[in-house]
Amino acid sequence: MKVNLGSLAVISPAFEHGSRIPDEHSSNGAGTSPALSWTGVPQGTRSFALVVHDPDAPLIDGFTHWVLYGIPADVRELPAGGGSEYTQGHNGMGQPGWTPPAPPPGHLTHYYFFHLYAIGGDPELPPRLAASELLERIDADVINQARVVGTYSNG
Repeated sequence: MKVNLGSLAVISPAFEHGSRIPDEHSSNGAGTSPALSWTGVPQGTRSFALVVHDPDAPLIDGFTHWVLYGIPADVRELPAGGGSEYTQGHNGMGQPGWTPPAPPPGHLTHYYFFHLYAIGGDPELPPRLAASELLERIDADVINQARVVGTYSNG
């Protein structure tokens, strides 16, 4: 991965970095994905990919909530509940699309990492890739990355 330590930044108007994701974006609400936007796109970006991951899930590798790619280089935001017009990978349930936060009963706060990757090449990216498959295929073409982290708990 050739990471350019540029100024790519991703934010969500739904929550501040390190703060709680609102219930409307969880299994306790409508379950829609939160809106995201980004700035500081590095020169040479050809597309974006997004992986949302919860490392606190009680599974060996945590739980992937969303894998989205094929986002054109001129796009700067995803609206709440958006993203269906781009290529969907498989989430931790083995299905395409967003899986809202739903920590198991008795779990404390989970952290949700919204990783945005600026891709400078044209790797072959068929639909329904799992996060690990996507990351392996884009590794040599990532020119920058950014993340915003939200938290969620049922308590």
